[in-house]
Amino acid sequence: MRLFQRINQKSLALKIGVMLLTAGLVWFGFSFWKNTKSSAPQYQTAKAEKGTLISSVSASGSVTTSNVQEVTTQATGVVQKMDVEDGQKVAKGQIIAQIELDLVGQQRNAAAYTSLINAQKSVNSANNNYRSTQASLQVVYDEIKGHDTDETLVMKEKRTKAEVANDNAYDGVVSARAQLASSALSYNLTSPVIRAPLSGIINLSVAEGSQISAGSSSDASNQRLATITTEGTPLISVNISEIDALQIKTNQKTNVTFDSLEGKTYTGKVVAMDKLGTSTSNVVTYTALIKLDTGSSEVLPNMVANVNIITDIKTDVLSVPSSAVQTSDSQTSVQILKNGEITNVLVETGSSNGSQTEIVSGINEGDAVVTSTITSDTTGGSQGSSSSPFSGVGRSGRIFQVGGSGGF
Repeated sequence: MRLFQRINQKSLALKIGVMLLTAGLVWFGFSFWKNTKSSAPQYQTAKAEKGTLISSVSASGSVTTSNVQEVTTQATGVVQKMDVEDGQKVAKGQIIAQIELDLVGQQRNAAAYTSLINAQKSVNSANNNYRSTQASLQVVYDEIKGHDTDETLVMKEKRTKAEVANDNAYDGVVSARAQLASSALSYNLTSPVIRAPLSGIINLSVAEGSQISAGSSSDASNQRLATITTEGTPLISVNISEIDALQIKTNQKTNVTFDSLEGKTYTGKVVAMDKLGTSTSNVVTYTALIKLDTGSSEVLPNMVANVNIITDIKTDVLSVPSSAVQTSDSQTSVQILKNGEITNVLVETGSSNGSQTEIVSGINEGDAVVTSTITSDTTGGSQGSSSSPFSGVGRSGRIFQVGGSGGF
């Protein structure tokens, strides 16, 4: 009986040993197969497709002028009467509001009126002086008439003196008129009667009884009373890099978004392009002006704008992801995956928008081009990362494994 038990124990131990050995061989074989399989390269591909290739330049800037104009004043006091309602259409010069001036407001208005009267007197004096020098110059011209070829030194000096005096008198008129315009603006800003500076739809910022305070008497500042929305379209100024400047031309179409107007896109076009440029810290930029196709009351001055300028549009062209294109020794090529084999093919490229590149010749529509190579670790597990001479993932991307035991 004991002999029988010993035999059974030995048989059981032998069976367990055989099972462990078998399991070890299976594990070793599976690991070897998996490692062999994982060592085979995997490629991510995209098909060469025909379509529309749009090239563009991105830039940022801000709204320089918009179709919203402010109505401001330097008058101080209380709004006595509102002559228009919010949202009403107003005409240029129409009375908007009337203010009962306080003491500071009265002093400002009186000082501005005095400056205006003095400026008008200066214009009158400058005009009289100019008429006088014109008459004197004409007398000199009459004296030297017929002596063009034998003008004496005295006559020449007299003519030159008269011409200089006349030029100076003209400059005096220009200066006096500029001062008059400035004085008139100051007087209008301090006036108790507020008028619309242009036509449009008015949006009021004050009401009857509102207190108007525009700074101290020695430091006047403008206070906004209303805004007027016109039918004009906003202008946007953007900075273009030195690399992209030569691609920008007038009348190119643009798409514009604003940080403060989420989800809204506006169309426009390039209306001006600076060719001189500005250098700051050895970085040269060029200014382009963008005009929106339509006005919007939501687009306000100084808003930050993001502009996409369309520089080229090609239709029905063959293109591949730019990550598939390689350049070496002045030769451009792509890798084609066909029937499990990788082939390097020389190609001729055309336009590119950064993500897609036009292929002029070398491959056909539908060819699978390699965009990246996926690596795996040596223990049989995928690392989940891409090691690629290209970078990026193309359209219609698929992953293929080439070679290795057991297939894929």
